[in-house]
Amino acid sequence: MKAIISVLILVSLAILTAACQGTNQADSTAPDPSNATSTDASPAVTATEAPDQSPTPTSAPEEIQLPLSQYDLTAQLNYDTHEVVVEQHISYVNTTGSDLNELLLLIEPNQYPAGFQLEEITWENGDTITDYSLSGRELVIPLLQSLSPMESIELNLSYRLNLPNQTAPYGYTDRQTNLGDWYPYVPPYIPGEGWLVREVAFLGEHMAYDMASFEVEIQLTSPSSASGGLLTIAASSLPETEGDIYRYQHSPARNFAWTVSDQYQLLETQVDEFTVKSYSFPFHPSADEPALTETAKALTIFDDLFGPYPHQALSVVEADFLDGMEYDGLIFLSHAFYDFYTGDHLSNLTIIAAHEVAHQWWYGQVGNDQALEPWLDEALSTFSELYYYENAYPEDVGWWWENRILFHDPQGWVDSTIYESAGFYPYRDAVYLRGAMFLGELRDLMGQEAFLSFLHDYLKQYNHRQVTGDDFFDLLSAHTTADLSGLISSYFANR
Repeated sequence: MKAIISVLILVSLAILTAACQGTNQADSTAPDPSNATSTDASPAVTATEAPDQSPTPTSAPEEIQLPLSQYDLTAQLNYDTHEVVVEQHISYVNTTGSDLNELLLLIEPNQYPAGFQLEEITWENGDTITDYSLSGRELVIPLLQSLSPMESIELNLSYRLNLPNQTAPYGYTDRQTNLGDWYPYVPPYIPGEGWLVREVAFLGEHMAYDMASFEVEIQLTSPSSASGGLLTIAASSLPETEGDIYRYQHSPARNFAWTVSDQYQLLETQVDEFTVKSYSFPFHPSADEPALTETAKALTIFDDLFGPYPHQALSVVEADFLDGMEYDGLIFLSHAFYDFYTGDHLSNLTIIAAHEVAHQWWYGQVGNDQALEPWLDEALSTFSELYYYENAYPEDVGWWWENRILFHDPQGWVDSTIYESAGFYPYRDAVYLRGAMFLGELRDLMGQEAFLSFLHDYLKQYNHRQVTGDDFFDLLSAHTTADLSGLISSYFANR
């Protein structure tokens, strides 16, 4: 095998501390897959040959579609001063199954000094809300009367954002301004537990989202940046423009994210009914088109394999930070993947593009508690990379197993939380890599057909909802008669 990544690349990628991407190791000294001593490599070879171990399901999974809460946002961004003025209307539908006496809004920007300035909250009739409490990320609003299941309530907020100077999905650098998790939102509610609110951790994601409907209007009050360049917006959906006003509709969706730069180079392609747009910096033109084409290829493969992609468009954006990160309808790929692109699909640009696209299913469509059970989206998205290579580059499946997974000799429990690991690499190894190994062995035991049938039912039954590990294994038991106890106990600490 030829050398894929130079020493310089390895040093650069070693500093990545992202939660949503674990970089691969590719090197001419990697062991030959055919000589691998680890039995964990076997799923790549034998999965399609395994006998089908599926029982006949007694009934089709129940598909539940709940009414969506609505977020209407009008935002004015001054790109040069890094300020955003926002008017927000929320129509919240109580789908919790419980009576609610208060409403909780999570405000991620309030983590930063002077990052969030609340000017006014009113009920829909215009009455000012004064008895709220705002502490850290949590804004608690007592309700005038109990909100019964399936009833709705409406309120308005006016606020300002002062964006932090940081290389992250939220904040600004010299090259871009990112607005991920930028507006107050109502988190999921767990009956018997309460609002699903998790503490911020050094690694991983702590947020969880209900599905909602978004209507967003954006105006750039400084349409040209201080450097003299024209500004370009990339967002979770495609805009309708009217002068300097950009209007977006995005539904059903977990969230709405957007990013602005005076340096974006735009490429786009149409695949089937989907528009895929790529936004990149003008420093590595050889990587720009592959970022677009690999993203588009992953979208079509997963759309065919798992189930329909629910939106008309997907944006892939070069990030001025060392992360890959998913939002509903928009993914970020680290500039390191572009800077050190190898010139072919044996690279992090391809691997992590497939990973982040897979999150449009395992996170976007099927939600989960990303803090306490991150494996439910991260392990499935990592394993989806294998499906990508099996369909796009089947000759390199062994390369993926060796360089993405086995090279790192991953250890740890798949069901680790984001609070338990000593650092990013132990977290990645346990949740992402051993999670993929578990799913590979599971597919090997069940057989390809039964495993895909399980994924289809899993997506159908929990689409638009929050899933738990118990839900995963309960549904799994309806799709196989194989004895999974030994397999599960070797990968999971709490099962």
